[in-house]
Amino acid sequence: MEKDRKQKGQEDLKIIPLGGLGEVGKNMTLIEYRRKVLIIDMGLKFPEETTPGIDCIIPNVSYLEKRKNDIVGIVFTHGHYDHIGAIPYLIDKFSNVPMFASSLTKGIILKRQGDFPEKPNLNIKNVKNGDKINLDPFEIEFVGMNHNIPDNFGFFIKTPVGNIFYTSDFKFDKNPINDSPTNFPRLKKIGERGILLLMSDSTGAEEEGHSLSEKEIMENLEKIFIETKGRIIVSTFSSLINRIQQVITLSEKYHRKVAIDGYSMKTNVEIAKTLRYIKMGRNTDIDVKNLHHYPDSKVTIICTGAQGEGNAVLMKIVNREHRFLKFKPNDTVVFSSSVVPGNERTVQNLKDNILRQGAHVFHYKMMDIHAGGHAKQEELEELIKLIRPKFFIPIHGQYSMLIEHARLAREKGKIPVKNVLVAENGDVINLSRDKIALAKEKAQANYIMVDGSGVGDIGDIVLRDRKALAEDGIFVVITVVDRQTGRVRSSPDIISRGFVYLRESQDLLAETRKKVIHIITKASSEKIINWTNLKEEIKNKIGGFLYSKTKRRPMVLPVIIEV
Repeated sequence: MEKDRKQKGQEDLKIIPLGGLGEVGKNMTLIEYRRKVLIIDMGLKFPEETTPGIDCIIPNVSYLEKRKNDIVGIVFTHGHYDHIGAIPYLIDKFSNVPMFASSLTKGIILKRQGDFPEKPNLNIKNVKNGDKINLDPFEIEFVGMNHNIPDNFGFFIKTPVGNIFYTSDFKFDKNPINDSPTNFPRLKKIGERGILLLMSDSTGAEEEGHSLSEKEIMENLEKIFIETKGRIIVSTFSSLINRIQQVITLSEKYHRKVAIDGYSMKTNVEIAKTLRYIKMGRNTDIDVKNLHHYPDSKVTIICTGAQGEGNAVLMKIVNREHRFLKFKPNDTVVFSSSVVPGNERTVQNLKDNILRQGAHVFHYKMMDIHAGGHAKQEELEELIKLIRPKFFIPIHGQYSMLIEHARLAREKGKIPVKNVLVAENGDVINLSRDKIALAKEKAQANYIMVDGSGVGDIGDIVLRDRKALAEDGIFVVITVVDRQTGRVRSSPDIISRGFVYLRESQDLLAETRKKVIHIITKASSEKIINWTNLKEEIKNKIGGFLYSKTKRRPMVLPVIIEV
C-alpha cells in the first residue's frame, strides 16, 4: 500500500533538524521533498563550560555534502546569531544558493560577513511581511511575528504533502515597542487554510502565564530614569534592537546623552539607524571618550557584557581595563537581559564585583526590566488553538522544554498523542497527509566547533585534553638519553604548570626523577628500545605515582632527547 501511494506521487516529506532541538541555539532545519531541500536558518551556539576555548559551535551539514544543486533556497527568520551566526563558516558550501531575509536581518548578515573578507559574496534577497516566494516544490509566505528584534518572520510553507506553519522565535505582544502588534486575525486565517504541521518555538514552554509586554518593560525602565541621579549604564544583548531603542527614547525624554560601546553593539545600532529601525536625535549620540564633558546625571551608557563575556565592555569596566570608564559610587547598572543557561555563575560574579565597586545594580529578577522574546504557556496554547494543526513538532529548546510543549499540545491543544512528535537533532521525520513518524535513517548532527580560524578541527580528544589541563594542569618530564647505551645522561628536567609549585615540592620532584631514571634504565637493558612504548610507560607510571601522592591527575608529557 505504501509503495502504491508513492507511485501515485504522494511521497513523504522529510523534515531534518540539524540544530536547535535539545539545545538553545544552533538553529537549522531542512525540509525535503523528492530530494529538493529548503533550509531554514543557519545559526550558531555559544560555547559552554564543556567546550573550553571554543569560539562557537555550528551545525554539521554533512547531510548536504555534494547536494548543492538540490538546495532550492535558504530562508532566515530573524537577525539573532543563533539563527544566522553560522553563515560565514558554512557559506562556502552554499554560496550560490538564493537566500531570503528581511532588510534588518540582511543588514546584520552582510555587516558580519564583512568581518570575513575571504568569504564569497552573498546572494540575499529582501522580503517583507506578507511577501510570497516560490522555491519549487515549496511556496513560502512570510508572516511577521513579535520577538525582541524587529523584522522577525514565521513561515507559511505550502508543500506537495500539506501546509506547514513554522513559527520562528515568537511571543504575543499587543503593545510592542518599535514593532507592530501581533496580528491575531491573520494567524486565525492561516489556521483556516488548513495546517498539516505546526512547528513551534519551545524556549518558554516551561514557564507559566504570558510573557511581559515591552510596554511594561518601558514603564519599569522609566522608573529607574526618574530616580537615578548619576550615570545609567544599561547592558543588554547587542542584537536586542527594541531594548536599545527604549533606552535611547527614555534618555532623550530625560535629557541624557547616549554613549554606545561595544563593537557588535555599535555595528547593530548603525545598521538599525540606517534602516530606520532605531531613531535617535542628531545631538543625542556621543563618543564614550567624551563622557567626562557631561554631568553624570546627563549621561546614559548602553554596552555589551550582560552575560559576563570576558572581552565585553562591562567586564572591561569591572576589571578596570576600559580606557575611558570606571565605576563611580552614584552609577546605576541595569542588566536588561535574562541569563543564558550556563552563564549563571559568571553573571553572578559580575554583579557582585560591580557592587563591590560601589555602583547600584538592577536586574530582571529584582523588577521587570527585561522581557524574553519567547512565548510562555498561555501564548503557546493560544497559538495551537489559532492554527489548529493536524500534527505538531516542538522546536527551539532544551529537551525538557520540547517535552513540556508536547504535553501542552496534547492536553490543551487537543492534538492526539500519535500526532505529536518530539524529535532531536539528526532525526529524519517522515510526514505524509495521514502520518508523522521517525525514519530509521539519521543525519549527522554532532557539534562542529570553531576555534580561531579552524572549523571542525577540534574534536573530543582535544576538548578532553583542555579539560584535563584546566582541572589538574600539566607535568612535563624532559630526559636526555645516550642513544648508544640508552643510559640517562643527566637528572631529568621537570616543568609543571597548574599542578604543583615547583619550589615547594622538591621532595616530590626528587622522587619523580628517580622513578623516571629507573624506568629508562630498566628499558635500556633491552637490545632494542621502543621509544614510543617507553614514553607511554613513563606517562602511565609517573601519572599513577603523582596521583598516589597528590590525588590529582595532571597531564604527563614525557620528552626524551637522544644524544
